[in-house]
Amino acid sequence: MKLHVKHITDYRYSEPLRYALQTLWLTPATGPAQTVKFWSLGAPEKLFAQHDAFGNAVSSYTFVGTDADNVRWSLVNAAGDVETLGIAVFTDAKDLPDPYFFLRATHLAEPHFQLAEFGRRFISASSDGRADLQALLALSAGVAAAVSYQKNSTNVTTTALEAFNAGAGVCQDQAHVMVAMCRSLGYPARYVSGYFYAANEPDLASHAWCDVCLDVHTRRWVSIDVTHSCLIDERHVRLAMGTDYNACPPIKGVRQGGGKESMTVKITIEPV
Repeated sequence: MKLHVKHITDYRYSEPLRYALQTLWLTPATGPAQTVKFWSLGAPEKLFAQHDAFGNAVSSYTFVGTDADNVRWSLVNAAGDVETLGIAVFTDAKDLPDPYFFLRATHLAEPHFQLAEFGRRFISASSDGRADLQALLALSAGVAAAVSYQKNSTNVTTTALEAFNAGAGVCQDQAHVMVAMCRSLGYPARYVSGYFYAANEPDLASHAWCDVCLDVHTRRWVSIDVTHSCLIDERHVRLAMGTDYNACPPIKGVRQGGGKESMTVKITIEPV
């Protein structure tokens, strides 16, 4: 499937903005599951591109202003065409971190005995660095049932354990719970940000899922959409991956001035 994605982030400020440094994880890369046909990224200042430790394309810009400039608005826009291939099982490039790196605890997806106890209902603890795909899918369905999707029930600081105990969250939380459960049982897992095309689910246009390592020795991984309890398919566009949301948010930055900030995000995805 060929999808056209348009992602606009609109910032408004109550006072003049004096300084801003923003980092953007908004550039998808060609890989096993997709081919990027065209992509453009726009920001208020010149963008500087690089790659982070996880191989993600990252861009950043710096804005310096004064009260006299009276800048109270800024816009970041990303758009392009991506051909999705629906390939869920793939092998990592050798220059990416070793799979065992993704066993490390992170604030948003930290292993915990409660999560391990729940996970053992579906999959046993890892003993040889390999995972059973069907057991992982069963675990994914169990997570989706235990953490029901409820819009605006959490925020970007909600941890996996908090969402699990609350029994509700959004796609980000469901992915974090799955990642934390896998880590709790010895399976390397990581968080993935991206887009999801569904005409009847516009709230999921900005989406999150996870990668779980099937075989540490061969660096084999599988991408699982916990929200839909399925392998990723042609509806998914992969943006970035990391240890959790904090490692690859769409936009992260700092600012001085500006007073109160309001942000509006609009994402549209259409088949070409």
